[in-house]
Amino acid sequence: MGEPNLAVEIGGISMKNPVIAASGTFGYGQEFAPFVDLNRLGAIIVKGLSLEPSPGNPPPRIVETCGGMLNAIGLENVGIEAFVREKLPFLQTFNTPVILNIYGRSIDEYVELAGRIQRLDAIAGIELNISCPNVKAGGAFFGTDPKRAFQVTKAVRQQTELPLIVKLSPNVTDIKTIARSVEEGGADAISLINTITAMAVDVENRRPRLASIVGGLSGPAIKPVALRMVWETAKAVHVPVIGIGGIMDVTDAMEFLIVGARAIQVGTANFVDPRATVEIVEGLKAYLIKHNIADIGNVTGSLVT
Repeated sequence: MGEPNLAVEIGGISMKNPVIAASGTFGYGQEFAPFVDLNRLGAIIVKGLSLEPSPGNPPPRIVETCGGMLNAIGLENVGIEAFVREKLPFLQTFNTPVILNIYGRSIDEYVELAGRIQRLDAIAGIELNISCPNVKAGGAFFGTDPKRAFQVTKAVRQQTELPLIVKLSPNVTDIKTIARSVEEGGADAISLINTITAMAVDVENRRPRLASIVGGLSGPAIKPVALRMVWETAKAVHVPVIGIGGIMDVTDAMEFLIVGARAIQVGTANFVDPRATVEIVEGLKAYLIKHNIADIGNVTGSLVT
C-alpha cells in the first residue's frame, strides 16, 4: 500500500488531514508558529471574534483540575477589525484553511459579523459559537434552546455563502435535538462539544477558584461525554460532524473518528504540548499504515456495535 490518504472535506472546506486547531486554544495562529508548521494542519480556527474588542473576565480565570482545566476567559479578543488588520495577513501566508469562530450577544451581532467576514479574502469558513447568552432574550443561551439555535443559524446562513460550522454546547438535555435544529437552519457542518459548565473551590479560603465562580471544563475529563454526544449527533444528522473534547493524542482522535466524526479539533492539549496537533497528524498516518487502511474516511463511523 502506498501513502494513505488523510484528506477530508468538511462542509465544502477541503483539508489535507482531519486535524484542526481548536478556537480559543491556538491564539491567532502566530503564537504557535515557532513550534508547529502551520502548513501541516488540516485547518486553524482562530480565537473567537466579536464585533468590538473584549477584555474578557477578570482573573483568576484559568484553573487546573483533575483531568483537565477550567477556564472563564470570557471570550477575550481583539475584535474583527483589529483581527483583519493585524492578524489575518500572517495567516494568509500559509496554505492551511483559516476558519473564523464568531460570537455575539444578539442575532444582529452574529449577522453583522458574518457579513463582514463574507467580504474578506482567504477565509475558508465560519464556526458559529452559540454557547453565548442572548441579551435580547433575557440572557437565555442560544445553544441550549432548539428554536434560538435554529434562528441564529438561519440568520447567519442567509448572510453568508461561506461554509458554516455550528459549535454546540454540551449543557443540554438532548444534543440530537439541537443538532437537528442547526442542520435545519442551514449548517454545513456541526462541531461539538464546547466546554462543560463546572466550578472549583479553594477549601482553605472557602472561595471559588475562578473570579466568575463557574467556568468551562475541558481536557481529558470530558472526553467520554464528548464521545457519546458526537456518536449520537453523527447518527442524527446528515452533515459532517467535527469531534472536540479531551483529544490529547492519536488514540483519542481515533475514538472520535470511529464513532462518526469526520474531523477533530485539538484544544486543551495545545497548552500541554504545543506540538500536539502535528503529532496527531503523524499518528493518524501511522495508524492507517499499520492497519492497511488506504483512506481516513474509511475509519469514520466504523464503530462495531
